Amino acid sequence: MRDVIGIGLGPFNLGLACLLDPVEDVDAVFLEARDSLAWHPGMLLDEATLQVPFLADLVTMADPTSRWSFLNYLKETGHLYPFYIRESFYPLRSEYDDYCRWAAERLDSVRFGQTVTSVEWDGTAYVVSTAAGDTFRGRRIVLGVGTSPRILDCVREAGGPAIHSGQYLDHKAELQQRESITIVGSGQSAAEIYQDLLAESPDHDYRLTWLTRSPRFFSMEYTKLTLELTSPEYTAYFQDLPELTRARLLREQRSLYKGISGDLVDDIFDLHYRLRVQGEGPRTTLVTNTAVTGARWDGTSYDLDLHHEETDERFGLRTDGLVLATGYAAQVPDFLEPVRDRIRWDDQGRFAASPTYSVDHGDREIYVQNAEEHTHGFVAPDLGMGAYRNSVLVAALTGREVYPIEKRIAVQSFGVPDHLRRAR
Repeated sequence: MRDVIGIGLGPFNLGLACLLDPVEDVDAVFLEARDSLAWHPGMLLDEATLQVPFLADLVTMADPTSRWSFLNYLKETGHLYPFYIRESFYPLRSEYDDYCRWAAERLDSVRFGQTVTSVEWDGTAYVVSTAAGDTFRGRRIVLGVGTSPRILDCVREAGGPAIHSGQYLDHKAELQQRESITIVGSGQSAAEIYQDLLAESPDHDYRLTWLTRSPRFFSMEYTKLTLELTSPEYTAYFQDLPELTRARLLREQRSLYKGISGDLVDDIFDLHYRLRVQGEGPRTTLVTNTAVTGARWDGTSYDLDLHHEETDERFGLRTDGLVLATGYAAQVPDFLEPVRDRIRWDDQGRFAASPTYSVDHGDREIYVQNAEEHTHGFVAPDLGMGAYRNSVLVAALTGREVYPIEKRIAVQSFGVPDHLRRAR
């Protein structure tokens, strides 16, 4: 019987596998449906970088001495000095993808080609069955199945060749054969796709439109006191807030994690300017405050129903190509159905995660990774907090603090400080 069975192998469960690797008294296995690891392959644009520094790798913020660090990957692959000379904290996204694959292929605990079909409880252990016909028994489960592309309901119902941003590179050449392309979205992925298509527009003949519901093209806020919201004490503070307050804060904090990097915003403007000066157009339209309320596909083009939320005007747009950079949503996998009664759920059918990320009634058997944004805050999908969460998970799985867990790192206080509360 295994001590831990991890299901899914994105960066978070991969990081957990790395941190558990030297822990001799934990027998863990991690199951991944794919035959190899690939991290958002549809968005591995040549110039795209991570939005977090290299220290936000799989392990460093938990164990800087780990053999699974990004710096060790650079050393083993002969890229350490070039990375040093480059003088940038932000790795290329394709480089991070290769780093994750480098780690996954060297871990003895990882099993590829294992699509989980069911998780059951036999009275003493969780029994995990896979499509390959294998069965694994374990005392604890860690779910790291990731998130699913969020598709607008009206577009899904319309059918047609609309693509999610996660499929962009697979369909880029096909898109560029169309006369018009529309991108829907407010964040980094929408901006990167827009910039990529805009840069190559002189070599093609398409019209390019970018629609966002946001009042403007928000850049991410990177000031240091704001970055302290990605801290252990803020996530603890967030968990103690009422549910309605948490939901309101997540809406208000969108620019902190769903905005666009300031450099990219400036690059897009500069690209517009260059194309204008060079007489290359651009043939493009950017529209803010606009929601897609309806869609129809006639076999050739989409007719989109649009609503401008500030002027309350309704208008339309006809487009041949449609890219939805509308983000991702947490999912509850079907294979959990046999153990649903062992899991805590909130009123909206989401995992009710505890401070240790467990979701079972006993608070020590089933854990989640990146499915707890509604309980722990916007840091749930943040790569920079992955190692911290895994430090907490390792402590919960082993019953001891294998990796030091930071309790307070921020300059500021969240909530009322104890000494001020006592002074009243």
